[in-house]
Amino acid sequence: MLFNSYEFLIFFPVVTALYFLLPHRLRWGLLLLASCVFYMAFIPIYILILAVTIVIDYAAGILIEKSSGRSRRRYLIVSIVSTCLVLFVFKYFGFFNEGLAVLANALGLHYPENVVNIILPIGLSFHTFQSLSYVIEVYRGKQKAEKHFGIYALYVMFYPQLVAGPIERPQNLLHQLRERHSFDWDRIAGGLRLMLWGLFKKVVIADRLAVFVDQVYGRPEAHSGLGLVLGTVFFAVQIFCDFSGYSDIAIGAAQVMGIRLMTNFRRPYSARSMAEFWKRWHISLSTWFRDYLYIPLGGSRVPKWRWQLNLLIVFLVSGLWHGAAWTFVIWGGLNGLYLLVSHWSRVPREALLRLTRLDRHAKVHGALSMVFIFAIVCVGWVFFRAADLGSALYIIRHFFSGWEPTVGYVTTTLQRMGLTGFDILALVISIGFLELVHFTQRAEEDRRLFGRAPTVVRWAGVYALVLSIVVMGVFTNNQFIYFQF
Repeated sequence: MLFNSYEFLIFFPVVTALYFLLPHRLRWGLLLLASCVFYMAFIPIYILILAVTIVIDYAAGILIEKSSGRSRRRYLIVSIVSTCLVLFVFKYFGFFNEGLAVLANALGLHYPENVVNIILPIGLSFHTFQSLSYVIEVYRGKQKAEKHFGIYALYVMFYPQLVAGPIERPQNLLHQLRERHSFDWDRIAGGLRLMLWGLFKKVVIADRLAVFVDQVYGRPEAHSGLGLVLGTVFFAVQIFCDFSGYSDIAIGAAQVMGIRLMTNFRRPYSARSMAEFWKRWHISLSTWFRDYLYIPLGGSRVPKWRWQLNLLIVFLVSGLWHGAAWTFVIWGGLNGLYLLVSHWSRVPREALLRLTRLDRHAKVHGALSMVFIFAIVCVGWVFFRAADLGSALYIIRHFFSGWEPTVGYVTTTLQRMGLTGFDILALVISIGFLELVHFTQRAEEDRRLFGRAPTVVRWAGVYALVLSIVVMGVFTNNQFIYFQF
């Protein structure tokens, strides 16, 4: 079930109304049943896969807590291997099978490559990581094993963040599923505003941009420099609005019921360094890799060469987490390389700032830094979005080809992308409104949309969002980009 579907427009108010009408002791059961219905709206049979991982990790948590010595470690390993095996079979088997076939052919060996087409369960990587965080935290002694099977199942399946996060930790979510949450109009109104904001980002900006991005990346050879650059910049905005829009709806829906999910985005394109970008983009995943891969590898508490290797490994694995293709691996490796180059070039960059006297003009330096970071992030997005490696390299090689400083060239390029006058006006208004809200949120938490503004401003903002969605929204039930991960 998609957040931008008519089914969800019925599902959400019905489930929420029942949640507040039912006695507290029955609410977990309602949310678990609703989460099952929500997940089964995609491919019903795949709920059995989710059930298997839930049973394994539930049992593992209890056994780890009751055991000592090597037994605890064995149960942890069994849980991790079992959970990751499901992820491997459905997401990575074809990728590695193809790789083995290529290697065997290169060595002159016969390898019977059997192509098996398996539909990837929705959000498999997300709830896999959420399950792993539970058993690891129990093993570390930072979380007590959950004895109530229904509550643990709800922790994994909580419908707002089931298929695309935020990836929660047991310390934050489990206790909230037990707590009594009363009807609080201010909290509910804030959650509904955040959901509306997320829907605006999805259907007004992301889905409108998707039409033009799909044309450019579907046939990159049919477009010249300006078209390829616009398509890439459009995708950068699209993926942010699509994914952060989902997170806003998920966080808002949970907030309505009194459950607080972690913030997943903090205006990432305002970052002035790559390190800052990754503190602002997909925060729940970045912190997951930090806590469960980067730090266990030694983090920065190792020799310098080892720290740099750790950093690169984390980003390569992060790329592979996003998809079973070399384009994703390259995207991850490229972002890791950006961070390493930033570290290696720190001294000469500081010297250049002093030479150009930009160190005396913080605002100018900050603006230039944001533009530069956005530009190199866009180069990375080419690999993320392109259909294959050849297409990605073609797009990058032709960024600067065919440019003509004429109105006719610009007009032809826009027409080739399918952009009409209404599309341009809609994008200018909607993205301008997005940036205006981001500007006002600089000193506020993202989820406090219009939170401290006067009543008149809050209602004006709500009406503006509703009107924008009705007039400029693209209602084609486009799936959220991160559902495929």
